[in-house]
Amino acid sequence: MDTPFNFDETNNRIVYVKTVAVADLPTEVRAEVGDLTQLYSVHTVDGEQLALVADRGMAFKLARQHDYAPVAVH
Repeated sequence: MDTPFNFDETNNRIVYVKTVAVADLPTEVRAEVGDLTQLYSVHTVDGEQLALVADRGMAFKLARQHDYAPVAVH
C-alpha cells in the first residue's frame, strides 16, 4: 500500500474506442466492409489509430489482449 502509483505509465496504456461512420472512411476501406454502416476505431491517447474493427466488443477485447485499458468515447 505504500508503493506510489505511476500515473504516467497508466496513461500510456489507455486507448480510446470510438464509433466511426463507414461513410466517412476512404473509398478503399468502404469497399471492404460490406453492409456495415459503422465501425469501431481504437486510438492511443495521442490520436494514433491502432485498429478498425466491426464490433464494439471486439475493439475492447482486442485492446485488453494487448494490455491496454480501453475507454469509450462518446
